[in-house]
Amino acid sequence: MKAQRAEALIRRYFEACNDADHDALLDCFTGDAVHYFPPGLPGAPWRGAKAIADGWVGCVKNMGSRWTIEKVLASENGREAVIEWTHWKTAIGEVLRGDEWYIFNEDITRIAEIRAYYASPVNKAEAINKLHGFDYAARGYAMAPPSPPPKIS
Repeated sequence: MKAQRAEALIRRYFEACNDADHDALLDCFTGDAVHYFPPGLPGAPWRGAKAIADGWVGCVKNMGSRWTIEKVLASENGREAVIEWTHWKTAIGEVLRGDEWYIFNEDITRIAEIRAYYASPVNKAEAINKLHGFDYAARGYAMAPPSPPPKIS
C-alpha cells in the first residue's frame, strides 16, 4: 500500500508538470524540498517547492516540455522510489532520458528530495539524448510526447 502511494504521488507530480499547473506542483513537495541535477543546469539545484514549480512551468513555457514515466520502482515502506523518465523538449527538438531517485516525507504525501541522473550527458548536436545501443521502442518506452504542451501566457 505504501509503495502504491509513492507511485501515485510521482504520477500526480508528472501530471502537474505536463499541465504546467503551478499550484498542483507546489502541492507535491515539502516546502524545503530539493531537486538535484547533473552539472550544467543553470540555477541547480532547485531549492524549495516554489523554485521547483517555477522551474518546470518555465520548461513547458520555454521548451514545450512534456514528460513520460517509463518505469517505477518504489520501496515497500514507500519512503523512497526510483523511476525512468523521458523529457520531451518539443519546442527545441530535444529528447532526454534519465532516472530519478525520490525521497518522501513521513506520511508519503509530499516529495522531499529528487536526485536526477541523465542517461547520457546532454549533447546539443543530438536530437535524442539516450543510452547508446539501447532499444527504447522494443522495451516499450514512449517514442513521442504524451500530448502537445498547454498554452501558457
